[in-house]
Amino acid sequence: MSEQTNDVEGDELGLAGSGASPRRTTKLAVVGAGAVGSTMAYAALMRGAARSVVLYDINKAKVEAEALDLGHGIQFMPMAEVIGSDDIAACADADVVMVTAGAKQKPGQTRIDLAEATISLVKKILPSLVEVAPNAVYVMVTNPVDIVTYASLRVSGLPPTQLFGSGTVLDSSRLRYLIAQYTGVAVQNVHAYIAGEHGDTELPLWSSATIGGVPLLDWNAMEGHVPLTHEVRESIAREVVDSAYRIIAGKGATNYAVALAGSRIIEAIMKDERRILPVSSLLDGYHGISDVCLSVPSVVGRGGVGERLQVPMSTDELAGLRRSAESLRAVARRFGL
Repeated sequence: MSEQTNDVEGDELGLAGSGASPRRTTKLAVVGAGAVGSTMAYAALMRGAARSVVLYDINKAKVEAEALDLGHGIQFMPMAEVIGSDDIAACADADVVMVTAGAKQKPGQTRIDLAEATISLVKKILPSLVEVAPNAVYVMVTNPVDIVTYASLRVSGLPPTQLFGSGTVLDSSRLRYLIAQYTGVAVQNVHAYIAGEHGDTELPLWSSATIGGVPLLDWNAMEGHVPLTHEVRESIAREVVDSAYRIIAGKGATNYAVALAGSRIIEAIMKDERRILPVSSLLDGYHGISDVCLSVPSVVGRGGVGERLQVPMSTDELAGLRRSAESLRAVARRFGL
């Protein structure tokens, strides 16, 4: 590594000579050092998403061990600082706070089954987090993410641009993966979104999906691959919903893909990319839907979540989105939200 490169890195870390003004580094706080939180920190470090990564958890031994394990690999990643702490003050002045702490989903449990315990946890920790990091963009990852996001907005008092959920970013990745498998093209050339709840009532937006610029509904199957018939599309949609349950049944938790999806959200915020991602946010008049957090393609940048794209939808898709919204409202009412 050249001396010039070392000088630049020193400046970015605020370590330059006495004549230079310290430059503020990007800071990520991950709340919860479980499987998702620790892997989220790992993915963010590998992608160079932040120069300072804090893992916060009430389990002091666990969080310090996770941070130490990550720190031992820093020489193989983009330069960063890793801190593990059971003191919430470690999250002070974070640019992005990813909340992954919550009750662990067990085999057979739905995400909604987790709501009560997780909402109770959010009520305890969120006010203290906002106190030490009032200007951070908050991304809720804990399930059931849509209900947790709605409750967190109520508890925190933060504007709906500043706090949102990871939503169906992962579900949309699962959808694109399965479409790519069926069509035999690279997943990077598939553009399709899952909208609605991150859960059982979510729906794929087939009418706006494309493969290499070709509308998915007009796709002519390549030789040797299965045509994307209605039955195939229904099978793909079911697999997207059921895949998390299969993973949890087999290994106890989903962590790799959700961490990569989360790190993509982190980058979109830190770098002010204005990237379109299907995050879960509070809707206000979106296709007539208001006062509910659910996922639609939205612009994500340094200020948090911005414009929600008015994606063209078929009559069935719009009806499905409204059903998803009503389902989430019913759950919110059950918990007095």
